[in-house]
Amino acid sequence: MKKVLLYVACAAAVVCLASCKNKKAAAAAEETSAVPAYEVVENAQVDLAGFPVDDEGYIVIFDGTSLNGWRGYGKENVPARWTIEDGCLKFTGTGAGESQSGDGGDIIFTKKFKNFEMKFDWKISKGGNSGVFYLAREVTTKKEDGTVQYEPIYISAPEYQILDNENHPDAKLGKDGNRKSASLYDMIPANPQNQNPYEQWNTGSIMVYQGTVVHAQNGENVLEYHLWTPKWTEMLQASKFSQEAWPLAFELLNNLGGDAHEGYIGFQDHGNDVWYRNIRIKILD
Repeated sequence: MKKVLLYVACAAAVVCLASCKNKKAAAAAEETSAVPAYEVVENAQVDLAGFPVDDEGYIVIFDGTSLNGWRGYGKENVPARWTIEDGCLKFTGTGAGESQSGDGGDIIFTKKFKNFEMKFDWKISKGGNSGVFYLAREVTTKKEDGTVQYEPIYISAPEYQILDNENHPDAKLGKDGNRKSASLYDMIPANPQNQNPYEQWNTGSIMVYQGTVVHAQNGENVLEYHLWTPKWTEMLQASKFSQEAWPLAFELLNNLGGDAHEGYIGFQDHGNDVWYRNIRIKILD
């Protein structure tokens, strides 16, 4: 009888130990994937009535002479490293990658768009990196000391990659070329990859309509995908923005644009010289 009781007690102890371990593992996983408290900042938007419309019905949001409607992400003004040069919107890089300086940083056009087609020209310096964001939101969190900080724009917005494929190492990272120019960064590679070499102009376009997104480069559609679908969630989970790796990014990107499914257009400071021109947008609502 004593042996039986001993066996039962041991078995119970093993079950309890396993249960405790499972609970601890579950708690750790829950803590890892917990989304920190955040706030979506709502700022005044520009009135599009003051912008010219071209012969194709596109609103010209940068005409080569004025930065009207533009400002830094999380800032009141355009950072000093973004300037107008020979009719182009130019960022003068620091060569420090994503380590943005006080006079640099990403910029946004201060109007939220939902269904649209955006066209632009771009060229990049040798070994350069930048990006075009869309459906972006301005998001803040609080640090442990209570101060408020802006989270990076790319955790709330898809990125049309801008890159010198031949000379920037990012082109060889990711998967199947999904960090090369015109790709949906770290998720879908642009195919065909028809980029012109550094310091030569390329044309780009981004179309968003009722969840369908198309990237084009140099006159060819290079990828298509569909937002707010199980496939979109699956792609996020397979990327650097997965729920486990980056809970806040997953939360924001999985619910892209919030309930209104709208957001800002933005350009990235990645520390390198980059030029944009002929920036125009057609609302498809």
